[in-house]
Amino acid sequence: MTRERPPISQISRLARRASGTAAANRMVPEETPVAFSFAGTTHAVMMASPADFEDFALGFSLTEGIIAKPDEIEAIEVEDHGAGIDIQIRLKDSANTRFEARRRRLAGPVGCGLCGIESIEEAMRSVDAVGASKLTLEADDIVRSVKLLSKVQPLHTETGAVHAAGFYVPGKGIVMAREDVGRHNALDKLAGALAKAGIDGASGAVVVTSRVSVEMVQKTAAIGSAFIIAVSAPTALAIRTAQEAGMTLVALVRGDDFDIFSHPDRVISGVAQHVA
Repeated sequence: MTRERPPISQISRLARRASGTAAANRMVPEETPVAFSFAGTTHAVMMASPADFEDFALGFSLTEGIIAKPDEIEAIEVEDHGAGIDIQIRLKDSANTRFEARRRRLAGPVGCGLCGIESIEEAMRSVDAVGASKLTLEADDIVRSVKLLSKVQPLHTETGAVHAAGFYVPGKGIVMAREDVGRHNALDKLAGALAKAGIDGASGAVVVTSRVSVEMVQKTAAIGSAFIIAVSAPTALAIRTAQEAGMTLVALVRGDDFDIFSHPDRVISGVAQHVA
C-alpha cells in the first residue's frame, strides 16, 4: 500500500528584501529516493519527485533499454518504505532473461561507479537511430512548443524549482507533459506516459526545460523522436550524439530566437543563413 506523498510542501522562511525582513511561507518541491527493483534486486536509485511512479518505472525501463516494449513488463508495484519508494518491476520471461544476462555482464570487481570497461561502454551505449523520420517543424512550431510547455507546469508555477519534459505534435500542441526535480526523471516519466497512451514517439518533438546532456539525447532517441528542443544549452557530446543518431537538436530557445546544432534540414522555414 502506497500512501499519498504530495510533490510540494509549504515551508516558512525568513525573507530579506530591500524594504525589510519578515517571516513568510513558500511552496517548495519534495524529493525522495525512488528505487527501481527488478526480480527483487535494486538496479538504480534516483532522487525524484514523488509522483507518476508507474510512468517513471515504465519510461526508465524503456529509455535504459531494459525492455523493448511496454508489454514486456508483467507488473509494477509501488511500495512506500517511509524513507523512500521502492518500485518493484516484474519482467516477463524473455525480457528478464535478457536483463539478467546484462546485469551479469556489467558486474565488475569493484563498486565505484564507472569502473572498468563494461561500465564505460554502458554509459556510452549506442544511440537509437532516428534519421529515417520524415517529421519537419516550422520555426513557429519550435517557438510555440516552448511557450505551450510553460503553460502545463503546475509544480514549477508553484515552486519555480522543477524541470518539465513535454511532447509537441504539430497542429495539436503539447499532448503530454511530466514534471520532476530531476531533468532525466521528467523525461523518463514522459516516455512512460507516452508509451501507456500509445502515442508514437516519431510523431512529435521532445521539449525540455533543461540543458541537453548526452543522456537526454539517448532517452529522446529511445522514445523514437527525431527532435529535442531545449530552453538551455547542449553539451558537445550531446551534439555529436544527436548528429550520429540523425536527430535535430534545437536549444537556447529564447522568445523567437533559437539555435540548431544538428540536422537543420528538418526546420523548414524561418531559419536565417550565415548567422554568426
